[in-house]
Parts: sequence; structure tokens; C-alpha cells
Amino acid sequence: MTQQTISTPKQAFVGLQMLFVAFGALVLVPLITGLDPNTALLTAGIGTLLFQLCTGRQVPIFLASSFAFIAPIQYGVQHWGIPSTMGGLACAGLVYVVLSALVKWRGAQIMDRIFPPVVVGPVIIIIGLGLAPVAVDMAVGKNMQIEQNLAILVSMVTLVTTVIVAVFAKGLMKLIPIMFGILVGYLLSLYLGLVDFTKVSEASWFAIPTLTTPQFNLEAILYLLPIAIAPAVEHVGGIMAISSVTGKNFLQKPGLHRTLLGDGIATSAASLLGGPPNTTYAEVTGAVMLTKNFNPKIMTWAACWAIAISFCGKVGAFLQTIPDVVMGGIMMLVFGSIAAVGMSTLIKAKVDMGEARNLVIVSVVMTFGIGGMFINLGEFSLKGISLCAIAAIIMNLILPKEKGQNNA
Repeated sequence: MTQQTISTPKQAFVGLQMLFVAFGALVLVPLITGLDPNTALLTAGIGTLLFQLCTGRQVPIFLASSFAFIAPIQYGVQHWGIPSTMGGLACAGLVYVVLSALVKWRGAQIMDRIFPPVVVGPVIIIIGLGLAPVAVDMAVGKNMQIEQNLAILVSMVTLVTTVIVAVFAKGLMKLIPIMFGILVGYLLSLYLGLVDFTKVSEASWFAIPTLTTPQFNLEAILYLLPIAIAPAVEHVGGIMAISSVTGKNFLQKPGLHRTLLGDGIATSAASLLGGPPNTTYAEVTGAVMLTKNFNPKIMTWAACWAIAISFCGKVGAFLQTIPDVVMGGIMMLVFGSIAAVGMSTLIKAKVDMGEARNLVIVSVVMTFGIGGMFINLGEFSLKGISLCAIAAIIMNLILPKEKGQNNA
């Protein structure tokens, strides 16, 4: 495929369009976790530019808030506060750097050896299922002074709208179901008097995004480090997808080691500023495929737009007026889709659940994750997704494969 040559003004416009595609998912993470959406916009822009710096601006991909870290951020903020959580997430970005060095040393196949589908699949499923109670609580208005039936009405209208757009829409519209779901849910909430514009009127047009100075708490770091494994492996799939769309093998040039490095540095940089960790956005890859705009400069423009918008205080204030019940309706689909990606990982790799080792790994991970298993290590404890990831990796390394079994 040939790379389109378009004028600078058109590049800027298409870049804004790419940001629009990513916008709904980008701001969803900070709105759910209690972080500043303006900071998420800022760090998405900075993260994308850092990724381009690491990859020589060769890959037309956009980085923004990662759904995989929603539950860990919520847990971290509750137990250690935002600064310690950000410190732990900054260290989690170093996992990508280590993996980048491994890939540079041993080749891309090392990722499949250490993190095969039987390890990554169930961990991703747990990431999604672990968030299901949060989605339901928000959808029924648990944290709002609102009648439950009214809350369910708004959340279900939001969910149904999102589903209809995701399934039946065509073209660019199909790539932004979250945006349409939030829009319809918001309008209904507005009609029902559930929206308070006080924050918007009080906010200034220009405002510095909320920056957080990270603190480095060993317990928070140990909890958050293993969580980076699943999105790091998903990163490989994201690079393969954009390679397929553009007809270029980005695993070879600039190389998987450089894209992993870029993703890791972007994640750490975002966390050091108080934003959610970054990841490559499949929605934007879909938009690249649809529009045939393969020029990486477009993502530079998308990043610049994100940074510029992040300094508008009224944007962040407006986003924070979205009622919890609307977010709950969106999250019911989003979190379920995360679990579905985990199941798809197992299915696509044709992981044989008749094999004892595969059954054991998946079963233990699912039980640990859903049951809330924890292990105390002196003053520290290992629990949740971290425990699941470590348990899966250890079992995969020590349990013997049957003869002729390659796909573990």
C-alpha cells in the first residue's frame, strides 16, 4: 500500500478526526478511576509523541488510556492514594523496557515463549470480569442520590445505544460507539435533570491539567508491576494489526523492541505526570484502515490536538458532569469486551483445554481472580490480577508439556 501525500492543513484535520475516534475511550478511564480527564488528554498526547520518537515516527498509531489498568488504579488509589499508585504505574512501564531488551536480544518469538496465550488469555478475562461489579454498581446508581429504576433506565438506554452503533453502524461511526452511547445517555440524563453544570460554570477556559508528583511505595510497585504483562502482550497484537492495515511489517522495522520501548516510556511518562498508563488504540487503527491515511504525521497532529485541548478547563469540567449511571451503561459493554478479548486469545490460539496443563493454568487463574485469592508475604500481600499473572507464568514454566504440544 502506498502512503498518501496530503497537505499539512488536511493532516491537522485528519489528526483531529483520529483524536475524536479515540476520545470516548481515552476519557473513560480517568472518569472511572477518579483521575483528571484533562491530564489523560495531556499524557496521551505526550505519550504518542514519545512513542514516535522511539520508533522514528514510522508507525501510524495513537496511544492513550489503557482499560487494563482500571481495576488496579481503583485498588491502588483506595489503598495507597494517587501518588503511590502513579509511582507503581511508572515502574510498571519499565516492564515494557525489560521486554524490549529481551526481544532485542532473543527475537520477537521470546514473547510467545514467556507469555503464551494460555497465560495471557485468562489474565485478560480476569481483568474484565473483575470490573463487572463496578459496572453494575454504577449502572444501578449505587453512588448517586437517584431512584434505582430511573438509574437503570438511563444506563440501559446508554448500553443499548452503544450496542446498536457497534453492531449496525457503518464507516467511521462504527468506530465510536462509546461516544454515541455517552451522548444519548447524557441527553436523557439532561432531560431527567441528572446533570449539574456548576463545575462547568466555575471552571476557567484555560487551566493547567492536574499534575501529580509520584511516590514510590514498594507494596504498590510489587502489586502493579505484573499487571503490565497483559497489555504488553496485547501491544504485539496491536503492532501486527497496524502492520496488516498499512502493508508494512513494523515488527521488523522499526522493530518490536522499539515499539515496546516506546509504549513503556509513554506509560511511565504518563504515570509520572498523574495520567493513566498508555496503550495502542485499536479504534484508531480501524480509522487508519477506513480512511487509508497511513502517514504517521497524522498521529503527531492527533497528539498535538490532545495536548492543546487538555489545557481547556471547561472541557474537563464538562466531562465530569457525565452521570455515573451513563458511565455504568458504557462499562457493562466495555468490561465484558475485555473478558471477551481474553477468551478470543485462547480460541484463536486453539489452546486445547483437554490438555491437563492448560486446564490447570486457566482454572487456577480464574479461581484466584474471581475468588479474590491473596498471599501475604511479610508486610506485603499479593492479590488480584498481579497474583493471577504471576501464578500463570510460573505454572506455564514449570508444568511439563505433552509430547508434540507447541501451543501452550
